[in-house]
Amino acid sequence: MTSISLANVCKKFDGAAPVIRNVDLEIAAGEFCVFLGPSGCGKSTLLRMIAGIEAITSGEVRINGERMNEVPPARRRVAMVFQNYALYPHMTVRQNMEFGLRQARTPPAEIENRVAEAARVLQIQPLLDRMPRELSGGQRQRVAIGRAIVRKPNVFLFDEPLSNLDAALRVHMRSEIARLHRDYPHASVVYVTHDQTEAMALADRIVLLRAGSDREQQGSIAQVGTPLELYHRPGSLFVAAFLGSPRMNFLPVVIAAIDPDGVVVRLRDSGETLRVPVAAGTARPGDAATLGVRPEHLQPIAPALSGPAPQTITRAVRAVERFGEYDYVYLTGADGEDVIAKLGGGTGVSTGPLTFSVPPGSCHLFGTDGMTFERRAGG
Repeated sequence: MTSISLANVCKKFDGAAPVIRNVDLEIAAGEFCVFLGPSGCGKSTLLRMIAGIEAITSGEVRINGERMNEVPPARRRVAMVFQNYALYPHMTVRQNMEFGLRQARTPPAEIENRVAEAARVLQIQPLLDRMPRELSGGQRQRVAIGRAIVRKPNVFLFDEPLSNLDAALRVHMRSEIARLHRDYPHASVVYVTHDQTEAMALADRIVLLRAGSDREQQGSIAQVGTPLELYHRPGSLFVAAFLGSPRMNFLPVVIAAIDPDGVVVRLRDSGETLRVPVAAGTARPGDAATLGVRPEHLQPIAPALSGPAPQTITRAVRAVERFGEYDYVYLTGADGEDVIAKLGGGTGVSTGPLTFSVPPGSCHLFGTDGMTFERRAGG
């Protein structure tokens, strides 16, 4: 089983600003690690540096403890699956899968056995004598994966392998890649995508990379963690906004009070107050902040007849989108930005004022620096 270590890895092109900035990362042996982020954040560049296709400007890449900076791609025991399949159009499927092994002078009998085994795993035996032009997109991607499997790599590298497929086929191939990881548990997987659904479904851990107008942040790691850690405990506004569909609601607030149970905030548009179970740190009453609540955590309530009243906000319903399984309810917010509630389908919600519960444990609070207030234990 193979581990990967990146130490202070940077990449610059021709004196421009870094596209990868000071990346420190440990990928455990057998782990399925996903590089996620918006277009231009450098995730494919980082993958290509692990593969050896792209030179490292500074820092160090190690695979199983061995420094790889000067080692050519063919000697790194990695196999890469590309977005565009990269099949030789003049070769059959079988010849495409055999090509790398023949270049490595693998004995013919072993080549035959490896191709047959990969074809069986991927269920492409009937395709072995076809040409790439005769295959569908999903079949071509299976062949590209098969070409990687026959090399018996220590590391599988996937560069947005499903982005050219239609939605239904992406779901199917996603399950195939997950099964491949189960069938080859000795190999580590590094997978690049801009699709958060793929990342959430496949990853043991997600590495979320930054991109944007802030040149000092471009190509750096925003947060590393399991999919659920990043979703439920985002460390910054950037992480909170990137994960989730619809994205997290962000409401401008002012800190009204600080007490042992957390921070009380006042919504700037309505004056309503909510308690967030976080530590105030250096914040003080009167400071500006941003309250974050995910759409599925806003649920309509009827007036309580007894017992403690939940904390709530009241908003006018502007529009409702009904998708059968769930409804998106658009509520008036501050500065013309909607607040969205994601409800179970068939709620019958219509336009007009509506009160929603806002559970304290589902609230996030972000400072003016964009970082999350530390959550109190049990909060």
